[in-house]
Amino acid sequence: MQADRVKSEVIEYDVRTDEMLINMGPQHPSTHGVLRVVLRTDGEVVSEVTPHIGYLHRCAEKIAEKLAFRQYLPFTDRLDYLASMNMNLGWALTGEKLLGHRVSEKTRHLRVIISELNRIASHLVAAGCMGLDLGSFTPFMWTFREREKIVNLFEEICGARLTYSYLWPGGVIDGPPDGWFDRCLAFLDQFEPVIDELHALLTNNAIFIKRSAGVGVLPPEMAINYGCTGPVLRASGVDWDLRRDGESIYTEMYDGYTWRIIAPIDGRYPDDHPYPPLPYDAVVGDSWHRFYVRMLEVVQSMYLIRQGIEKYNAADGELDKPFEVKKKLPAGEAYLETEAPKGQMGFGLVGDGTATPWRARIRSSSFFHVAVLGELCRGVLIADMPTIIASMDIVLGEIDR
Repeated sequence: MQADRVKSEVIEYDVRTDEMLINMGPQHPSTHGVLRVVLRTDGEVVSEVTPHIGYLHRCAEKIAEKLAFRQYLPFTDRLDYLASMNMNLGWALTGEKLLGHRVSEKTRHLRVIISELNRIASHLVAAGCMGLDLGSFTPFMWTFREREKIVNLFEEICGARLTYSYLWPGGVIDGPPDGWFDRCLAFLDQFEPVIDELHALLTNNAIFIKRSAGVGVLPPEMAINYGCTGPVLRASGVDWDLRRDGESIYTEMYDGYTWRIIAPIDGRYPDDHPYPPLPYDAVVGDSWHRFYVRMLEVVQSMYLIRQGIEKYNAADGELDKPFEVKKKLPAGEAYLETEAPKGQMGFGLVGDGTATPWRARIRSSSFFHVAVLGELCRGVLIADMPTIIASMDIVLGEIDR
């Protein structure tokens, strides 16, 4: 009887936990740039997230107010340095809007081809780095192998491999070399089956799904309230893309093109899309959907590039050349946002009749995607932080302006 009594006793302990402040960065490999995130944790659970930016600040806006408008274009390459062509395009279109200038049809089609190629390259980096942050090394190598082929195409057309300075205000620096479009189509043909291999490696990978599905859920209302854009917004179920919904000077580039805006409306993607099924535990707006939307957008960009090459070859006229360096900006102001790979990238210009802008303003999509981390990461595990940050696909070059 005594032994039974002893076995049935319940011993209570007074267990207490202390909050800790953990620095994630500024050199942490999964922060996608020089970002410092301070985590307040209770055990393994994150209770508060405070991003600290500014480690890469280079006075980008102030420099634009000290140079002639055309001279500043190489500085835009250093904003989102993984999508430099798209940065060039945004700056060029903003100046052309202020000047009331429209480029030729041939120039518009070439700009579509170049910007969509850079969108593919940027999304490949996002997919590969997210896989690497979750512990999978092979997809990282495969995505960078394919990106290298796009970089080779860019090197042929402009001589650079990272900071291109190719899409200038007024036109393009030079036309594509002989056979460039054939090599571009050859890349698309060999890249198409690689997408299925990446889906097998990551999209349908049980470990990848377990680490990303249902993690970092961003409701559509929160995404809109925080100013999220691009794949981050569309992965939350919001059907919005500036290539269709933006200003005419930008949307007219895509007039006559057919493609699909990727967003899980009512929790579903289009019924006829030939891609892997959604995992049962994925939630619209989670990290898995943000990855998945980018993978599907790569295919849409391929459709656009093929159409752009056909339209370019059929278009009459010549390519437009860039404005002269001392091209004066009229008194007035213009603001324009374009659909860059990471989200909406905005440029604002105020002219005063000289070649140098009186005021320049840059609106970064990644800035808003960092701002929402405090809401998105509250209550998650420390191990989920790299997943969520990777799924936002931020770049610090455009945040620290």
